[in-house]
Amino acid sequence: MADLAAFTRFARTYQPGELIFAEYEPGDSFYLIQAGKVKISKIVGELEKTIDILQPPEIFGEMAILEGTPRSATAQAIDTVKVLEFNRANFEVLMMGNPQIALRLLKLFTKRIWDQKRRFMILTLDEPQARIADVFLMLDETNAAVAGGTDQEGEKREFKVTMDDVSHWAGMSGSEVQTILGHFANQRRLELYPDRIVVKNINDFIRFVNSKRKK
Repeated sequence: MADLAAFTRFARTYQPGELIFAEYEPGDSFYLIQAGKVKISKIVGELEKTIDILQPPEIFGEMAILEGTPRSATAQAIDTVKVLEFNRANFEVLMMGNPQIALRLLKLFTKRIWDQKRRFMILTLDEPQARIADVFLMLDETNAAVAGGTDQEGEKREFKVTMDDVSHWAGMSGSEVQTILGHFANQRRLELYPDRIVVKNINDFIRFVNSKRKK
């Protein structure tokens, strides 16, 4: 990222476990991570689900700037976290003073909005197998399939992801994900490798997820 030395006056530090902001509270600032990891979580039903684990140079809390709405998720420091905090006023200073950062922020904002809405769609699925299948649909929508990893019919997909990655995106435990992926493998719907997962027929997963999503 471009030089941010001019913005050190906006620096903030959070200790491990410290809450940065809570879901539903008012907010007028967003944060650019310089060091450490931040857990983003959301209440789904009666359970708290981890949506993302962010690290430098990622941005979070930007919806407060874009929409002026209450916080849509909770942000908490995992370890010692250093951020630059921008509110509406100094955000304009940042945008005017560094067009390179401004362009990157706008691109990140657009991607983040899509990511949050798409991951929330995964978490709202009640059927665990459908959640796992929807993770692969999300990856396919973001063009995460490995080049050359599709067959002639365009149904096979190869993803450079691990079980831990899938567990993270699905908001499920590693043991649950391992069981379900093993079940899919036994059904010959996918193939498991140490560094990748191959979905045999992405259209099969599309039909399956659509049948489980609430209308």
